[in-house]
Amino acid sequence: MIGEAALRANLEHLLRRMAEAAGRANRAAESVRLIAVTKGQPAEVVRLAHAAGVRDVGENRVEEALAKQAALADLADLRWHLIGHLQSRKAGDVPGAFVLVHSIDRPKIARALDTRAGERGLRVPALLECNVSGEASKDGWDARPGADRAVLVEGLRAAAGLANLDVSGLMTMAPWRRDPSELRSVFRRLRQLRDECAAGGDRWPELSMGMTDDFELAIEEGATMVRIGRALFGERPD
Repeated sequence: MIGEAALRANLEHLLRRMAEAAGRANRAAESVRLIAVTKGQPAEVVRLAHAAGVRDVGENRVEEALAKQAALADLADLRWHLIGHLQSRKAGDVPGAFVLVHSIDRPKIARALDTRAGERGLRVPALLECNVSGEASKDGWDARPGADRAVLVEGLRAAAGLANLDVSGLMTMAPWRRDPSELRSVFRRLRQLRDECAAGGDRWPELSMGMTDDFELAIEEGATMVRIGRALFGERPD
């Protein structure tokens, strides 16, 4: 488990790199939000991160997130994000539990969350996940090169139009490759898709893209949120 001093040093270094990447894109450092990925980290580490100044944390699994929320209920200003694949049977646990769901990856999940939120009189702040790289291992709306653009945009707009979802942008995961030009292309295409869906307006301001190995490129291409675990906490405990 990482110690407090190491975590603070990692956070300072990470925020500096984020600010420098934003500067290279002529953006303010404040235009990019760090989502600290706490999957697999014990609640004690999340508490240390909070003490160091982290406020936005991202969990992959609903059940793990809810357990940590209960253990850290005294930290009322922690903002919990759901960033991992969501099964429809878990949709009922999501409304009211997260400030943002990044990973609505298909119409079935969008409809399930809309229904469950409506039953409880709640709304779900959300991003729509897109598979820009075309990798079979990635979830999301089919946004690979060559996909039918009109069908894609229509589907995303339909999900955003559901009564109990508040969609504010898109999310993607880049391929596990080191070629900066390929990574940059993935991030750029998501930004272009977001702009097309928003039809030039400011209704979808968010782009959740970039992780430990590629977040600087993502910021340079327009990311407003980066999801980072390893660069902050080190390798996850077994």
